[in-house]
Order: sequence, then structure tokens, then C-alpha cells
Amino acid sequence: MKPGLRRGAEATVRVVVTPDMLATFEELGPVHPLYATWSMIRHMELACRKIILPYLEPDEDAVGYSINVTHLAPTAVGDQVTARARLVKISGRKIICAVDAVNSKEKIGEGTQVQMLVRKDRLERFSNPQRADASLHMRDRS
Repeated sequence: MKPGLRRGAEATVRVVVTPDMLATFEELGPVHPLYATWSMIRHMELACRKIILPYLEPDEDAVGYSINVTHLAPTAVGDQVTARARLVKISGRKIICAVDAVNSKEKIGEGTQVQMLVRKDRLERFSNPQRADASLHMRDRS
């Protein structure tokens, strides 16, 4: 990792809620016409990734390791959402961010997200079916 990544670093993602961000399951159809939890989490994770990207070495990447988020309030199509991330801790290869999201009226979500630094060559070996026996295993991530 390049030097300079520090506790307190922040990033945001702003989106306007569109129909493709609604709570819908391919197998079941629409759940309700509101911003889906998985969309909120996606935008929170994107904010976290924006913090890390400038500091990755060419041979590094980061993968999602864990997320713990509570969805507090609904948001309708057309409303703006701002997802925010703030780096709270670097622990070895783990980068831990506090995340939240607000719409035009209120806070709609909050929690934490952890990304794990990994070598790109390990990810490539893992994703290559001919080399599926490569050494990237979940137990190696901690």
C-alpha cells in the first residue's frame, strides 16, 4: 500500500434513486417501490473503495470482507442519496470504515464495512478455472 492512507479519510457517493435500485428479486419480482438495502450497501461500499483506490500499489487490490449495516428509513424513486464512508482503522490488511447514508430528509442507513487488501495475482489465480486449486482461501483472508 502506498503511504498516506490515514484514519479519518472520507469519500462520498451521490445518486438519485432510479427504478433499478428498488427492492426487487429476480425470482419473486418487486417487493416494494423503495430504495433497496442492497443498493444502499452497494453505494456505501463504493464510497469505501474510493478511499482506498489512490493508495493501492499496481499489484494490489481490495475485496469486501464484511459489512454490518442497518437500513433506518425508506427512500423513494427520484430522491437523492448520499452514501459516506470514513476510515476508522487499518488493522494489518483490513481497512475498516464507518458508513452512513442520508436522503433529502434524514439518515437512512449506518454501519461498518471492512475491505481486505490482497495481491492481484492471488485474485487472478482464484478466478481462473484452470487454477482453481490456487492458494486463495477464505481462511487465508484473516
